[in-house]
Amino acid sequence: MIVTTLRSDDVLAHARFLTDVLGLTPGHVSEGHAELFWGGGAVLLGPRRADDAWDTGRAVTYLVLDDPDGHHARVVAAGGEVVSELTDQPYGSREFAVADSEGNRWVFGTYRPTPPAS
Repeated sequence: MIVTTLRSDDVLAHARFLTDVLGLTPGHVSEGHAELFWGGGAVLLGPRRADDAWDTGRAVTYLVLDDPDGHHARVVAAGGEVVSELTDQPYGSREFAVADSEGNRWVFGTYRPTPPAS
């Protein structure tokens, strides 16, 4: 499992946006920490602080789904800011991208990387 950790100016507002608009599933959510889930992965949110060595700025996160058209309609209906419209990519994915309330980008698409055989 891969877990993405992001910093937020307002953890509660960021968590609300990611759950209400983008469709992540909330776990524990408080002012100082939020755990959100998508499929088998997680996103952890923490407050942005000047002395935080983990705060690298903005991020791009790719979330795999089967129905990008339906999810696109949901995001638009919820007021999400689509920054890249639905596109059929040459590598076989159908995807779109959204900006969140903290300036991060969230790409939703059908591309599923396949790990090498072990």
